[in-house]
Amino acid sequence: MKLQGGYLADFISLLFPELCQACRESLVIGEELICTDCLYNLPFTNFHLKPDNVVAQQFWGKINLEAAYALCYFTKGGKMQHLLHQFKYKGVQKVGNLLGNIAGDQLANNPVFNSADLIIPVPLHKSRLLKRGYNQSTCFAEGLSDKIKAPVVENNLVRIIATETQTHRSRFSRFENMKEVFVLKNPEALINKHVLLVDDVVTTGSTLEACGAVLLKVEGLKLSIATIAYAE
Repeated sequence: MKLQGGYLADFISLLFPELCQACRESLVIGEELICTDCLYNLPFTNFHLKPDNVVAQQFWGKINLEAAYALCYFTKGGKMQHLLHQFKYKGVQKVGNLLGNIAGDQLANNPVFNSADLIIPVPLHKSRLLKRGYNQSTCFAEGLSDKIKAPVVENNLVRIIATETQTHRSRFSRFENMKEVFVLKNPEALINKHVLLVDDVVTTGSTLEACGAVLLKVEGLKLSIATIAYAE
């Protein structure tokens, strides 16, 4: 007997079930990338409802922001660490798109974030981009764009220096490491625009601060920040 259409797909899924990218359990029909249980239990911050949240506070006195946001909390060994590992290092780019859609649903009715004229992902250096094959921040930005209807703009803000890993650096050392790393190729295109700058994880905020400092040199530019996760 020949298997056709949906029957063939069901048969293949029985032999090779797709796994949840957070818990690695098998997905059931109707689930995509993340199982219902993991989606329900993601550590959401609800920072879109808290203008003075801890991400915003990190930039007080450093760069002038309209608003700042992170979708989830990041904890070692938690669901977000597993998701981000699959997303950044295992090539599962759709995880970034999905998380961007979820964040976009939260931000679509926020009067600050939904007024963004464009979305700029924190850029990778060309050597890192060549090695990974994609920019994880762009995947997240594309998911956001679907919901808040602001275009994603790449190749204006560029990273001209390939910095070393920031993981074990102090906040001051991280900021010093990021000086002179980013430049704008066409600042005139951003005059009087509201830019939503996006990244995957914010810890000390040094990378976002360095990007923001470059962007805010543009006349009349307003800046907001959105990330997938906040690591305390």
